[in-house]
Amino acid sequence: MSFSKNHTEIREKNEIIGGMLYLVATPVGNLADLSERAVKVLSEVDFIAAEDTRNTGLLLLRLGIQKSMVSYFEHNKRERGEMIVKRLQNGESCALVTDAGTPAISDPGEDLVKLCAERDIPVTSVPGACAAILALTLSALSTGRFVFEGFVSTSKAERRERFSLLSKEDRTVIIYEAPHKLRTTLDDLYEYFGDRKITLCRELTKLNEEVIRTTIGSAVEKYKACDPRGEYVLVIEGVTKTDTADYPEDITEHVNKLIGEGLDRMSAMKRAAKERGISKSDVYKHYVSNDE
Repeated sequence: MSFSKNHTEIREKNEIIGGMLYLVATPVGNLADLSERAVKVLSEVDFIAAEDTRNTGLLLLRLGIQKSMVSYFEHNKRERGEMIVKRLQNGESCALVTDAGTPAISDPGEDLVKLCAERDIPVTSVPGACAAILALTLSALSTGRFVFEGFVSTSKAERRERFSLLSKEDRTVIIYEAPHKLRTTLDDLYEYFGDRKITLCRELTKLNEEVIRTTIGSAVEKYKACDPRGEYVLVIEGVTKTDTADYPEDITEHVNKLIGEGLDRMSAMKRAAKERGISKSDVYKHYVSNDE
């Protein structure tokens, strides 16, 4: 296949197609990360569906683009989704954008893509920044296999369920968190995951970008002393088992062995959790149930 043919195919693919939804990734912080193709699509589509038209309006202003916009976010996605689909069916083209990063990742764009799929409306993606992937590459943790959780529920019951399941993951875990919830989430992670490695990323691609590679326990202590600022991406080490681990297979026997070595019960459970790469709460539940 010749280069000229590939080049022609690429040029044809870059032409705006009526009746198509374009998922356009926007920068998470640095405007220079916006691709040439993204600017072209934003300039040439019939209209833009934006999470927040004010934020997108500022982006378009900096790019010198004037374009009709409609808001599309969590609380109006049903009504606006139908409206957007109807316009697409009538032959208009639409670019879907979120405030920062790739639309349809941990945002209601997922529902619009599903709606388009149900109505046989073509969808294409204009790739770019994604905070989860940025943080993963900076984490210095394993990137070969990972699981993305997005924002964890504020419901205590759902959080317990999710953290209990995630604590058993041997893949690297990625979580989004708002600053006002960070301390609670770190406390929960310490309870369920133990003192594993964690990387906290904030202000990604911005002037004050910060990447903190530490342990969960140290992160808990750090944010007792200082206030969290900015949106966070948390990248957490998956559960590991060392080949040379010298402890009994049964959790109760493991805890009793440590008690026999001179530790008190709570310290023994904490040590057992750390050695096994599981949460202290899991060790406690197992130990107490077998002790009754």
